[in-house]
Amino acid sequence: MKLIYGVNDKPKLGQLIIFALQQLLSIMAATLVVPVIINQICGTTMSSAAALFGAGIGTLVYILFTKKKSPVFLGSSFAFIDSMAAAFAGGVSMSLGYLGLIIGAIFAGLVYVVIAIVVKFAGVNWLNKLMPAVVIGPTVAIIGLSLAGNAVGDLTKGSVPDAAASPFAAIFCGLVTLFTVITCSTYGKKTAKLIPFIFGILAGYAVSAVFTAIGYAADIDAIKILNIEPFKALVAEGVTLSTFFAVPDFTFLTAFKGVGEINGAYLATIAVAYIPVAFVVFAEHIADHKNISSIIETDLLEDPGLHRTLLGDGVGSIAGAIFGGCPNTTYGESVGCVAITKNASVYTIILAAILSIVISFVSPFIAFVNSIPSCVMGGVCMALYGFIAVSGLKMLQSVDLNKNKNLFVASTILISGIGGLTVSFGQVTIKSIACALILGILVNLAVSKAKDSDQ
Repeated sequence: MKLIYGVNDKPKLGQLIIFALQQLLSIMAATLVVPVIINQICGTTMSSAAALFGAGIGTLVYILFTKKKSPVFLGSSFAFIDSMAAAFAGGVSMSLGYLGLIIGAIFAGLVYVVIAIVVKFAGVNWLNKLMPAVVIGPTVAIIGLSLAGNAVGDLTKGSVPDAAASPFAAIFCGLVTLFTVITCSTYGKKTAKLIPFIFGILAGYAVSAVFTAIGYAADIDAIKILNIEPFKALVAEGVTLSTFFAVPDFTFLTAFKGVGEINGAYLATIAVAYIPVAFVVFAEHIADHKNISSIIETDLLEDPGLHRTLLGDGVGSIAGAIFGGCPNTTYGESVGCVAITKNASVYTIILAAILSIVISFVSPFIAFVNSIPSCVMGGVCMALYGFIAVSGLKMLQSVDLNKNKNLFVASTILISGIGGLTVSFGQVTIKSIACALILGILVNLAVSKAKDSDQ
């Protein structure tokens, strides 16, 4: 893949700001929704704006540890949702639960630190042998394919509360978004080719706004697609300074109040909830970095080294949780954005992180993002998740699939991953991606001694 901007390239300031906004929009919806899910599950009041601030801080930490060589944005991790919910289980106070979120992220981050130390001294050759292209390629493909249901599900939904939007209207808005992205990326010149997602989101948003306006004017719920409630909330108590700027409710502010309530049993609960999941997310860390390595044609596990990417991810996750409560992880959406736009400039990621910190204080922008219809983001994600899947399949180009041993490895990973194989041990669930990777490694080890003549 020929990049328009390499990792070390620095676009002009005007372009850089637009590119950074695009990166931000590609990851923002998912980052903001994790605290929303926890609020729904646990009845908490976690701040989405604080999660966005934490993601920006975590990304800057990651970029620092990786010596500005890995162009990936960190966002709120979905893998830790059950772990985060465990922090509030048993009727604990809100302050202790918030403290549990930070302690849990520290436990998970320390897992990464320990693995990083091992890798620093043992190297990564063993890892490359354990996870060659025939294993990691299908696993990366599964990351994209496992999200396909989310993209398609969003494509059929509007976002207006208490209004059952027609799936046809929602799909139309989503397809306008998708085809705008495709058109800009395929036929666009210069800037249009580099920011197809911004044009796509704006086009889908505009169409959904027209539908919604007609829907309210004619009292037709079926075409009410755009949720205007976030904007109403801004002026619910009149236009004040907080209408435009508001300090996020940072997690640590509430967590400090729970220090006196902590005890050994609660610490054990948090450790059991977070530490095993960290090992599972480690597998996804490897897959994500193999994927971005193939895109930028530089092996990040060698330079800056897996130990640095792990430290960046782990420490960045802790930093993010201190502010936003959510452990962070490298985002496939960010990788997909790099792949589609062919813009791997790490300066884009750095500015996107800075903007996420600044924007978390800007109430109208947060309201705008919260108002983007699900179907519009569904159209965007069809492209993003599809590129992740295709990136994994491209890794198989170097693999001889005429050999049965390679076919068995790849097919086992694809079927177990697409089929949604999961294994639970008490409160700990090994998700389908990790299960597929582990099973693929075992199959690969079982057939690795087979001679070519046996194929």
